[in-house]
Amino acid sequence: MWFANFFIAGSITMVLPFISLYIDSMGNFSAAYVQKWSGFIFGITFVTAFIFSPIWGRIGDKFGRKNILIFSAIGLGLSVFLMGFATSVWQLFLLRMLMGIVTGFIPMSQALIATQTPKNIAGRVLGTLQTGSITGALMGPLLGGVLADVFGYASTFKWVSITVFISALIVYFGIKELRINYQDDTENQSYSSREVLLHIIRKPVLLIVMLISILVQIAHFSIQPILSLFVLEIHGPASIALFSGMAFSAAGLGNLLMARKWGSLGDRHGYIKILIVLLFMAGIVYLPGAFVTNIWQLIILRFILGMAIGGIIPVRMAYIRQEAPLSMQGEVLGYNTSLRFLGNIIGPALGGTLAGFFGFSSVFFVTSGLLILSGFIMLIAWYKYEYEGKQSPSLSPHRG
Repeated sequence: MWFANFFIAGSITMVLPFISLYIDSMGNFSAAYVQKWSGFIFGITFVTAFIFSPIWGRIGDKFGRKNILIFSAIGLGLSVFLMGFATSVWQLFLLRMLMGIVTGFIPMSQALIATQTPKNIAGRVLGTLQTGSITGALMGPLLGGVLADVFGYASTFKWVSITVFISALIVYFGIKELRINYQDDTENQSYSSREVLLHIIRKPVLLIVMLISILVQIAHFSIQPILSLFVLEIHGPASIALFSGMAFSAAGLGNLLMARKWGSLGDRHGYIKILIVLLFMAGIVYLPGAFVTNIWQLIILRFILGMAIGGIIPVRMAYIRQEAPLSMQGEVLGYNTSLRFLGNIIGPALGGTLAGFFGFSSVFFVTSGLLILSGFIMLIAWYKYEYEGKQSPSLSPHRG
């Protein structure tokens, strides 16, 4: 599953850096037209993914996650392959919309591994799995740029689709999904969508963990679309692509180094406690970004930020693994994925608007505030619903 995630993440990120250039090559368009359509074409994938993630999660719970993973990889591969034949922005827009419908390979793979993993080591295992997609995402843009220079934009889409289809083959031949016989009836019974939603609502800490997914993604994505412009402002135009790439990759490298470690700490000390620490840590590290004066300060801060952000996904996934019966976990994780995609949609729009009206510094202030606010919300929820409950002798102890 690690290798399948590596190929999927690498393939999808290979084409992201030059989508706007590909649009520009389709006709004699103004810069404003290209920027507008780049935003639409980038964002539509998240919109359709937001709608379809819980649906795939529910289907995976009923019919097995392996089959959904194979279907998702084939759908992704086909949409990327056809992008190589697109001759208009509308065709590219529709193919990116189709891509969003079948997107969700990596969250579904996390759901598969979570259900096949004992609860007490779920954090470490999911942290290890996450390093596959991070490594792919780090290498993807670099390889995509090289392929685009050598073969051209259209051919790169066709080449990239091959590695997506390889992921489908890896899952088909390499993954055996074990059907688990549950001793506990609550793990084995089937649930309606209404029952799944009620289960989430009745567990306040679980509900807040999922809602905070939106704030974390808004914070993480608010700086993404304007990071290269910020690098241009503090560093100048010299080797702008290289230094922008370094600023992007620094966060991924920190993420890669610490994801497994944070997962292990969550297994030992409680996932919510580690999540609270990570939210405060990320919020504090984001703040100095508003005051950087050279590129190296930014790269170091991005690296430390990546170390903090890297633990949030596996710790959050492991907590959901702990709190939701196995037979509804795909749908619960599907809702969590939807909320993350919603944050992915809001984040870039918020970051671009703030930078346009108030300057780059404002993005760092607001992002830092969102993460620290998330930390406080999580701390209050943990104290009220889990810590106080532990202190009460009438309630059975429950690990957070």
